[in-house]
This record gives sequence, structure tokens and C-alpha cells, in this order.
Amino acid sequence: MNEICRRTFTTNSSYCPKVRASGRALFRHNQRCMHARFIPHYSGTKNLTLSRRKAGLTLLVALACAGLSASPFDSSSVAAAPNPGALALPVAVPLADDDKATNAAIRFLEDRVRRDTDDFSAQNRLAGLYLKRLRETGNYGFLGLASVAARASLAAVPAERNVGGLTALAMVESGSHNFAHARDHAVRLTQLAPSQSFSYEILGDALLELGDYEKATASFMKMEELSTSSVNTLTRLARLAMLRGENNVAKQRYSTALALALDLSPPQREIVAWCRWQLGETAFASGDYEAAERHYRDALTTFPDYRLALAALGRVRAARGDLMGAIEFYKHAIRIFPDPTFVAALGDLYKLAGREKNAAAQYALVEKIEYLSELNGALYNRQLAMFYADHDLKAEEAYVNASKEYAARRDIYGADAVAWTALKAGKLPEAQHAIKQALRLGTQDAKLFYHAGMIARAIGDKSSARDYLNRALTLNAQFDPLQASIAKRALQD
Repeated sequence: MNEICRRTFTTNSSYCPKVRASGRALFRHNQRCMHARFIPHYSGTKNLTLSRRKAGLTLLVALACAGLSASPFDSSSVAAAPNPGALALPVAVPLADDDKATNAAIRFLEDRVRRDTDDFSAQNRLAGLYLKRLRETGNYGFLGLASVAARASLAAVPAERNVGGLTALAMVESGSHNFAHARDHAVRLTQLAPSQSFSYEILGDALLELGDYEKATASFMKMEELSTSSVNTLTRLARLAMLRGENNVAKQRYSTALALALDLSPPQREIVAWCRWQLGETAFASGDYEAAERHYRDALTTFPDYRLALAALGRVRAARGDLMGAIEFYKHAIRIFPDPTFVAALGDLYKLAGREKNAAAQYALVEKIEYLSELNGALYNRQLAMFYADHDLKAEEAYVNASKEYAARRDIYGADAVAWTALKAGKLPEAQHAIKQALRLGTQDAKLFYHAGMIARAIGDKSSARDYLNRALTLNAQFDPLQASIAKRALQD
């Protein structure tokens, strides 16, 4: 998921949320952090039992993986910034697993709100813990539970006297990809808590996902002014740097964020693992597979079975030519949680290995996950459209869905989805216009260059096609197991 729902909640009656840069996913976000002084108050929650739809999803995964062997919320102070020149990364070590304590706290608070549904303080804390579990597991059932808690909190005490409840609701909306509502509620937060950095953090996150980069940058600058040296601030500035094509700046900011995360007492393992994973993503984007793998393995040392690092290791092992190792890492990640992006990637690797039946099973599972629930549809519409385009399936449907999402969420990757699906649907003028929007920030992303090259090729602009395809492969020669091979063949034509 993108950097959504990455915040730290305290255990007192005031709630201080913060979200780390996503994300996001959503699961990109997020896809799309940590310290807090106010605490949300959530109420009227259910217990941890997941929905029937979740159970159905688990069954689908079990069928798809048949035969496979099993293999922000709390801090009262901001860690001191490390020496800016000291960017050597600390050796990765395992960090404490607090799952039992978190689950015990959830059970305690669930019992408390069952006895008193108007206990908005307990509701806020409960929502914070649900969002923590969402970050740790990727299980969107926790997002629904957090939503119930946030709304119950606000039903008990209105936002004017319950900043924590409003914060939690905005976080849930971002996690659900309802970014316009999250933005509107974040604007209200800046009015209710103008001196708190988290108000601008949530606002900036929503604006970033909506593609309003100028206003998002202004929000993050205000956030930095109010909270200079924090993991939350640095990770957002790192994401902005990546979008602007400043990958080395992003690397430096993520490194400093990691040092800050490790300085917390105690360090939170998901946050530390996430920072290490982001360093790996930054290295992979620049084609440095050795460094990327090192960062991903460090994330797993910190947080064993961390699904994002497992899937990323699958991708980097494929890039380094270890197809069988890549398959095993993706299978492991999917056993933990079946993100459709992971499932599609596993299908591609099976296809490359000549295991067509296995590939077909994974591709079918991608669609089943998408249609399993209304929430999954909202979260994965873009991913499904890109999946169809990558595999030359349902071209018109993919274009319609990508265009519909882009109408409401005009970020560069939404423009890229429109461009790529338009190309596959034979709508070349639309593809040309959209790819210009996708490239407008100067983002150094091999997939963006690849899509631009294939669109230029389709309209007969051989010079631009050659330039973009060369840029894609020079930046990241194995950016995608299937698409990189297509790019290489296109250059040879």
C-alpha cells in the first residue's frame, strides 16, 4: 500500500497521528509513519474476526497455492537527528515482535467499547491499533475495523472536540483510496490543529495521491517547518525527490529516516523494515540490484516474513537471473497475503519458466481478488487495468477503468495507466497525451520510459521510440521480467 496509515498513536487521551510516505498501495498503497501526540478515539468496533469475503479470499489463495510448503502510532518524543554526514547504514538486527501485546491491547479495547460505545478515547486507540496491524499484515480487513471505530468515535464526540477521531477517519479514507474525502477532512484538521505537523502530513499525502503536487509540496514544507527531523517528514521528502527524478536525494533522505527510526525507544520493527525496503526500492529503480537485494534482506532480518521485502526479493532475484529463487520468494509473500501485484508477478515468472498452467492459475486469481469485494475493487482498479494491458487482455475495459480513475485522481501513475491502456486499445492520440502527463515531473522510472517508447513506436516516431527504450533499459535493464524482454526486442526491430 502507498504511504497511508503509517502513524503512531499514544496510549493517553490525546491522539497524535502521522503517516509515513507511501503509501502506497495501496497498498501503493498502498501503498502510500510514526510519532504522535494526539490519540484518536474510536468506538463501536467489532472483534478481530474477518469477514466472509476475507475467508473467501483465503480459500482462493489456498487453492492457487495448493501443494506449496509453508515456509504509527506511539511515541511521545522525536528522536534527535543523526549527523547529516554519517549516512553509513547500521547493521540490520532482528527487532522485537510486539504482535502479542498489540493483539492483547486490541482485545482489551474491544471489550471496553462493547461496554461503552461512547468511549471515544478507546475507539481512537483501537483504530490506531487496527491501522498498525494493517501496516504489518497487509490485511485490509483491519481497514474496515478501523473505519467502524473512527466513525463511532466521531458519532460520540464531534470533530471540533475530537481531532483524533477526525484524523483516524482521514487515515482510513486514504487507506481506502478515497483521497478526495481524505483531503477535505485533512483541510479541516489544519483548521482544528494548525500547529500540529500531522495535519499537514495527512493533507500532503492526500494531495500527492490526487496529483496536486504543488499543494502537496507546500503541505510537506509546512510539516517540515513544524517537525524538522522526523521519520514522517523525511520519508515524504524522499518520495517527492523520487517523483522529481532525484533518486540520490531520495536515498539520502531514506537513510536518514532509517537512522531516526532506529533511534526511537524502542524501535518499531515495521517502520524500520519499511525504511530498509524503501532503500531497496530506490536502488532497484536505478538498476543497482546488488544494493537492492542487500536492503531487502536487511528488512527481512529486521522483520522476518515482511511481505513487501519478500516480494521485492522475488523481483530482484528474477532481475539477477535466478528464476526459481524468485518464484519461491513470491510464493512465500503470497502465502502471507495475496496482493494481486505479487500474484501477477508470480504468474509472469511461471510463464517464463514454461509452466503455463501455473501461470494461468495465478492470472485467474488476480481477477478473482479484484472482484471479491467492493473495497478490493477500489484498491486495485489501477493494478487490474495495468495487468490487462501488460497481458493484452480486455483492452477496452482496461482503458475505461483507467480513465475513470484518472478523472478523480490525476497523479502521474494514473496518467501512465491511461497511456498504456489507451495504446493497447488502439487509442493513440489519447495515449500520446496521457504519456506526456505521466512524464511531466521528470521521474526516473524505467516503466514510464518503456511505455513512452512503445507509444512512440506505435505512432511511427522511431527516433523517440529508440531514445525512450534505451533510457528504460539503461536505467534498469530488468525492470520487469516480461516487459523488459519486449523492450529489447522492440529495439532490435
